[in-house]
Amino acid sequence: MSDDTAHPHAPQEHPARSDSRSATSSSRTPGSHCVVLGASIGGLFAARVLSDTFDRVTLIDRDELPETDENRRGVPQGRHAHAILPAGTQWLQEMFPGLLEDFEASGVPVVRQPTEMHFAPGGHLLSQEGRYADPIPTYQPSRPQLEGQVRDRLRGLPNVEIFDQCEATGLLSTSDGRHVIGARVAHRESGAEQELAADLVVDATGRGGRTTRWLADLGYDQPREDRIAVDIKYVSRNLRVAPGALGRRKVVIVGACPGRPTGATFLQHGEDHWMLTLIGYAGHHPPIDPSGFLDFAKPIVPPDVFEALCAAEPLDDPVAHRYPASVRRRYERLERFPDGLFVFGDALCSFNPVYGQGMSAATLQAGALKEALAQGMDQLPRRFFKTAARRIEVAWQMAVGSDLALPEVAGPRPLPVRITNAYFGWLMSAAERDSALTQEFVKVSSLLSPPTILLRPATIGRVVLGNLRLRG
Repeated sequence: MSDDTAHPHAPQEHPARSDSRSATSSSRTPGSHCVVLGASIGGLFAARVLSDTFDRVTLIDRDELPETDENRRGVPQGRHAHAILPAGTQWLQEMFPGLLEDFEASGVPVVRQPTEMHFAPGGHLLSQEGRYADPIPTYQPSRPQLEGQVRDRLRGLPNVEIFDQCEATGLLSTSDGRHVIGARVAHRESGAEQELAADLVVDATGRGGRTTRWLADLGYDQPREDRIAVDIKYVSRNLRVAPGALGRRKVVIVGACPGRPTGATFLQHGEDHWMLTLIGYAGHHPPIDPSGFLDFAKPIVPPDVFEALCAAEPLDDPVAHRYPASVRRRYERLERFPDGLFVFGDALCSFNPVYGQGMSAATLQAGALKEALAQGMDQLPRRFFKTAARRIEVAWQMAVGSDLALPEVAGPRPLPVRITNAYFGWLMSAAERDSALTQEFVKVSSLLSPPTILLRPATIGRVVLGNLRLRG
């Protein structure tokens, strides 16, 4: 039964408003309505794309959403290091004009030069010599800061509304289950339930998304899951670091490597505000007590960085988060799927957070959604899933390959994986002294270029020559 009793957080039926900041009304389908379940990064990005097609977009989130850039309970990983890779930066600039400039004006650090980074993936400190051609800056807002600013801009769109403290409890469908026609929402304060009619429902509720169960209820098969058990624990702490203590560096990234399944990310978020996140795979988890936390960092980070950590002023206590496995749900391989529904963000593919790909992969999915919408609503879920699968394939393969390069991570390692990992090891060894190889690797790891650029004859030649010089 639906309950239409007025509620302070209840989605209400009303006409769309008009505003010059949104797409022109002629580009939208009159009277159309989309409901997005989940107002975290994935849901926010999806809503922005959908706002150009639908007359109304309603976002639902179970949390009480903060008015300021604060952490919230539903995003525990928000208290840890995050990154928007250059591929994501490009999309943000396109969909939220002025956002990046506002970040920089407010003091968010921007990385433009190799000398502003200490980047050591897989235990290899990549070359900092030279200057990358046409670099795309990397912006370093905190996760709550990015989410809060994007949410504010969506609230400014006339056809988008965000309602918090509401939880999706099920789908509405036609009697034959072929079409999803809305969602059932429960208001957490009152317990009242409401049915929201919609032309499209988007599940962006994260890696715990309920679409798999809802599909079973409607008589559909569940998607196959690709899963890599990584058993990661990461512990983070905010610190006040003396200005200039790290020279020109604004970010320090040290990845795990065979024999040392631990790593660290040290990000500058303000003039003297930094966040340190320590990472450990199975059996090598960082401790949460302050002294143990610092001791854990010592063999990972460069000596001068450790000195800066010892002299830094803690701004909070260390906080931990566990990540058991990377999961990719293969919706694109299902033979049957209901119209009027699709899955987005971490509910589609949840990446190992060590590689900082999650939010950027959400922008790749947003690009896939925009492309699918341009072809109309017919078979939209199927077209979106197929396009999104192609867009995130590189990110998924890079993350899985990097994890399987660590003996501590269990999983099949067929010959192609072993060959690829061996080649990437040789490439990064050569890139320690070759800025051209570093530039090519950064393009791929930033999701700007496909890995095939690393297999060009000239690149392979530099890899071979670089390793011969190292052995000589």
